[in-house]
Amino acid sequence: MAAARTEPIPESQGRIEEVDVSAEMQDSFLEYAYSVIYSRALPDARDGLKPVQRRILFQMADMGLRPDRGHVKSARVVGEVMGKLHPHGDSAIYDALVRLAQPFALRVPLVDGHGNFGSLDDGPAAARYTEARLAQAALALTENLDEDVVDFVPNYDGQFQQPAVLPAAFPNLLVNGATGIAVGMATNMAPHNLIEVVAAATHLLENPEATTAELREFVPGPDLPGGGIIVGLDGIADAYETGRGTFRTRAKTSIESLGPRRTGIVVTELPYMVGAERVIEKIKDAVGAKKLTGISDINDLTDRNHGLRLVIGIKTGFDPQAVLEQLYRLTPLEDSFGINNVALVDGQPQTLGLKPLLRVYLDHRIQVVTRRSRHRLARRRERLHLVEGLLIAILDIDEVIQVIRASDDSEEARTRLMSVFDLSQLQAEYILELRLRRLTKFSRVELEAERDTLKADIAALEELLGSDALLRAQVARELDAAAETFGTPRRTLLLNGGPVATRTRSAAPADLQIADAPCRVFLSATGRMVRAELSPDGGVVAPTRRAKHDGIRAAVDASTRGDLGAVTTAGRLVRFSPVDLPSVPANAVQLAAGVRADQYLGLASGEHVVTIVPLGHDVIALGTAQGVVKRVAASELPPGKHEVEIIALKPGDRVIGAGLSRDGSELVFVASDAQLLRFDADAVRPQGRAAGGMAGIRLATGAEAIYFAPVRGDAATVVVTVAGSTRAIAGTDAGSAKVSTFDEFPAKGRGTGGVRAQRFLKGEDALALAWVGVEPRAVGADGSVRQLPEVGAKRDASGHALDAVVGAIGTVIA
Repeated sequence: MAAARTEPIPESQGRIEEVDVSAEMQDSFLEYAYSVIYSRALPDARDGLKPVQRRILFQMADMGLRPDRGHVKSARVVGEVMGKLHPHGDSAIYDALVRLAQPFALRVPLVDGHGNFGSLDDGPAAARYTEARLAQAALALTENLDEDVVDFVPNYDGQFQQPAVLPAAFPNLLVNGATGIAVGMATNMAPHNLIEVVAAATHLLENPEATTAELREFVPGPDLPGGGIIVGLDGIADAYETGRGTFRTRAKTSIESLGPRRTGIVVTELPYMVGAERVIEKIKDAVGAKKLTGISDINDLTDRNHGLRLVIGIKTGFDPQAVLEQLYRLTPLEDSFGINNVALVDGQPQTLGLKPLLRVYLDHRIQVVTRRSRHRLARRRERLHLVEGLLIAILDIDEVIQVIRASDDSEEARTRLMSVFDLSQLQAEYILELRLRRLTKFSRVELEAERDTLKADIAALEELLGSDALLRAQVARELDAAAETFGTPRRTLLLNGGPVATRTRSAAPADLQIADAPCRVFLSATGRMVRAELSPDGGVVAPTRRAKHDGIRAAVDASTRGDLGAVTTAGRLVRFSPVDLPSVPANAVQLAAGVRADQYLGLASGEHVVTIVPLGHDVIALGTAQGVVKRVAASELPPGKHEVEIIALKPGDRVIGAGLSRDGSELVFVASDAQLLRFDADAVRPQGRAAGGMAGIRLATGAEAIYFAPVRGDAATVVVTVAGSTRAIAGTDAGSAKVSTFDEFPAKGRGTGGVRAQRFLKGEDALALAWVGVEPRAVGADGSVRQLPEVGAKRDASGHALDAVVGAIGTVIA
């Protein structure tokens, strides 16, 4: 520090005082720090508001901007607050007003904004373009201010009065949280669910010695405005105990099918105060830097009707779950929140846990109810005093009038009334100001009723003020009423534990591709496909419970990244890889979780998958609706071609069934006129892909084949047929069904008409369905299981009536 000047100062240069610069800096900094801490940055633990927020709500209430009235320009509110109460600039006031209106920032917004109040990615419009009024919840914070419930202090220039704290009918600090940076300290408090916080507060009212662990049973964790998922509760437990702690939040996601052979991650909720544009930017940066692989595209489909919907497309062959874990690690889809519960208590900043926060609020609320009750008691006593004076005057009104008329002036009249009727000065003044129309019999009855009501109110208020238990019960009732009015269900999911993504700069990009492991692919009778990983013993547990879509049409062993073939009704074989099929556990196969095969393969309208086959050296047998049969070797299929024609269909014909034709198998046709034909597969020589096949079953006029399959018959093989009427509206006639053993049907030669498989009942004229295999399971069009008759019917017997329409038949054998 430079030496102070000691030479005399000429008088013409004015008066100069020498000061210690270090002392001056310390004093000025302390004053500045105290001003920031107390008057700007930190919320009061009682009402949870910073001074600017409190002034905004108070001024809007004073302006009459209630929820049942129209909005006014935000600029007008800002001007009123700045001119009367807040000594700082308009931008600070408007920023605070905007935050009070943002539903993604506050769990219970306090301002009802009209116009562009911003989003997580964009700022609000200027104050001259937006409008505002109080939200319903703000009325609960500002109610009863005219009943001496809180102290009022002068504004910055002493011209107006403002409340030092608001009454706060609910614990706003815990419900809406707070953020602020002061000098040498900061606060960062998470929002909570109002219903849960009120439950904890009322429990603490009834049990003042309750522990933090007991309160956590009511408040398990924060409830963020945007929902999301909180992973791990240890940091929350620390924060509730000490006032400091950290927890991690994750976006709420789901893995969905986006179309044929396309899978994506759909994000519907983001971590607290994280915007979609920020997430998109971080994903693009990670993909561009080669830190993240497996993402094909990203689209923001958010709208006002459906809310947030961020769709992240996954490349073929990549595991969506593995990609999601990398997204958690590298992007804001997983974020941290550091709790630092610093608030003002009696003007001093303190770090508070859950119980102290609730205790400070409850002490404040008890004081508010006490002061309000005392104010109401005093007002009712004053009114009772006047009413009793009026009743005295009305009982002897003639003498009252005589006394007034005989007096020279109002002063003498007041004195004589006090003397003659033993009235107080207030009572006498009130009688002198009384209008003559009040001096009726009806007015007397009203005054007596009012007197009785006032006495009852006074007694109740005196009892309330005389009992601490009654005061606490009143506070609890008002808290419950606030929770019922403003409370909403929890939005944030709490997960106690679970892996947390590790964020490291040097981590190499993980291999997100799905491993090429053995699996089994299922095609359900209703056309759904799923992939099941093989269990350690190489098997898969078949569906045992009667769940939707659990009838199996085909099951093929493959590898996750291998190739399979899907035979379609158009006579095509479409190659596909099961890598992007929905995966189900090997010990609990659920076909209802599958994707529709037609959509997965991107087939044209009207084209459907009839079966799936491995692409090896086997022979594939096909049957068509016109009775044509064909066998084609899989080796005939070109190895690199995605789609190939495996039968040349005649006009109007379609494939009705297909499967592998192995040694010793038979081929089975069932026609709509209930004729069944079985013959050796060896009777059909394999042909090339371009061939059109040969005659399989001879069809009667008007009949068509409805079922075809290669079968390796044994004692357990059965034939299921379902008959109905072609004149009935589809889906309305359940018809009749019959289950017979396969041995009941004799083998015939290829190209013959077969034998009758079911005798039609009256009204029936055709078979609707047929199936040959072991352990049949029938399902409806919606996948629900249907009951079939018992096995044992004769070959050409009639069927048993069904309770519900059967849409498809499969097996339960995997």
